[in-house]
Amino acid sequence: MFVERADPFSGIADNKQEFSNDFDLRKPLERHLLNAQHIECLSTQDADTLSELQDRCSTFISRHPRKDGGNLNAGRIAIQSLCAPQCGYFGKDWDMVSFIRSLKAMVRASNTVAVITFPYTVLSDSFCKRWQHLADTLLSIKAIPDEDKDLAKLLTGYQDMVGFLHVHKVAQTNSQVPVILEASTFSLKLRKRRSLVLERLNQAPVDGSSGPSSGSSGSCSSSAQGSSLDF
Repeated sequence: MFVERADPFSGIADNKQEFSNDFDLRKPLERHLLNAQHIECLSTQDADTLSELQDRCSTFISRHPRKDGGNLNAGRIAIQSLCAPQCGYFGKDWDMVSFIRSLKAMVRASNTVAVITFPYTVLSDSFCKRWQHLADTLLSIKAIPDEDKDLAKLLTGYQDMVGFLHVHKVAQTNSQVPVILEASTFSLKLRKRRSLVLERLNQAPVDGSSGPSSGSSGSCSSSAQGSSLDF
């Protein structure tokens, strides 16, 4: 959950806001933030059919029409575990694809954003690709095992990592220029069991205690003796 806050570095009282990157896991999210008029958290268990879920989205989006002039009060829709087995429309793959397409069209025509999470393991490969293609921004989260000695040797700060965040796609609406990211995989870390931190992956330094054989294994030379290509 991203929480907006006033910019502490701005000396101008112009209601300027920025997204926070500070997450304290010990503090529960205040209820009034979720009950705000610009946030709609939809539970798949509260809607028995996709038509009912689509009607709730449509009603919320209608309160946030697109306006010129940079309206900061954007609506936010959050749908968690859309294709989970406990929802009433589990297995209706084409109906869910149609719902996502409809929601995407409504969001594009309004001042609203939508976030959908889903367990990709319950979808077939073909429908998983369709869902990914419909997304403007695509992220995946993967947990890492507690004792992975290979990763521990490869990455620095492995003892604090709980998972990886991979950026598959970044929104580039109305643009033909691809977005080239400096990094597409980030580590999820817990610091002092209270703060959730996103960091770029850093490779651990190579251990030079393996002896002279490690240095000679990377040498390259020409087969002909006395060649100028020897190095």
